[in-house]
Amino acid sequence: GELLAARARGGGGDLVGLTFDDGYADFVEHALPCLRRHGCGATLFVLPGRLGGVNSWDPLGPRKPLLTADGIRRAAAEGVEIGSHGLTHVDLTTADDTTLTAETAESRALLSELAGAPVTGFCYPYGTVDARAADAVRAAGYTYACAIDPGPLTGPYALPRVHVGQNDTPVRLLLKTRLHRLRRRAAAGV
Repeated sequence: GELLAARARGGGGDLVGLTFDDGYADFVEHALPCLRRHGCGATLFVLPGRLGGVNSWDPLGPRKPLLTADGIRRAAAEGVEIGSHGLTHVDLTTADDTTLTAETAESRALLSELAGAPVTGFCYPYGTVDARAADAVRAAGYTYACAIDPGPLTGPYALPRVHVGQNDTPVRLLLKTRLHRLRRRAAAGV
């Protein structure tokens, strides 16, 4: 949100947006102190329908604990922007209408109450987005949404991101950022 506000004012060219998906419990223990030490802000996209649970949507990965309500409140109190990653981590491009509404609107309402502040950002689970999902996010009242590769939907409800994983080296990250700039397309009304 801070990056987008700076860009809207004509600045922010020297900023990057740090985002963390899924709301893993170790964010508070490991990432938050590191962010504070370096004076960085971030957006944490969480799943209010899985508070204190595990990442059961990931069939291949090890089970990792997710933040509790207290962990989310702590991150928010430390100045971390809280955003929604959906209610339970469902691919919105394949969700029925009822699920789509719950994953977007219900998630936003729960998180706004939990964080004690409006939740304006959304991150599509699995990084996938289509026009129907983007429309649902807009209708739920978010002001922006992120995707890994939004294709022709690039715009405020399908902002492209560069995925950074544990196996990324400095050279690989440099290549990813350069390729990211080449893949970006002009906003197409999303």
